[in-house]
Amino acid sequence: MIRENHDETIQPKRHEEQNDLFDALGSHRSRYALYACLETEGPRALSVIADQVAAWEYDKPITEVTPAEHKRVYTSLQQHHLSKLEGAGLIDVDDKSIDCTEKARNLDLYIELVPESDLPWSLYYLGLSAISGFLLGLQIAGFLPDAVSFPLLTAGILLVFSCSSLVHYRRANRITFGPADRPLEIDD
Repeated sequence: MIRENHDETIQPKRHEEQNDLFDALGSHRSRYALYACLETEGPRALSVIADQVAAWEYDKPITEVTPAEHKRVYTSLQQHHLSKLEGAGLIDVDDKSIDCTEKARNLDLYIELVPESDLPWSLYYLGLSAISGFLLGLQIAGFLPDAVSFPLLTAGILLVFSCSSLVHYRRANRITFGPADRPLEIDD
């Protein structure tokens, strides 16, 4: 068991469920299929979902999706993506119709929270680390002006990381839906 948020524990089964969820949503095609299902109430035919996903993928109206594009998406959804979404409990597949579960409808909140244009913080910190390492390398090699001393450069890098961490912390805490000491969970 892993301790999280003081006295709460997460069971291994919960981790497996979360892994299944992340695995199911790891592909843009799976996310498109889920979003297409969420657009309407009630079951939708796989063919209709495949048309919509193909239209989004090829950036064209549904009426302009070619039979080859439709078939490519349809086959991929049928053979790979739908089973993962169903295994994660996000959809119910009955014959050739697909319906979203309540879990998927609650998941919609997560899909809408992170804008597509946002740079992931992990990538931001990776870039910041690379730039910092490059500057430190230049300093050690003696390519920076004498006015930029090693302690001054180190203090500048520390200041940039501190400010970035503060902004990251504030942005992460701005999106809160319940008590601050409990993470927002996806309902089972």
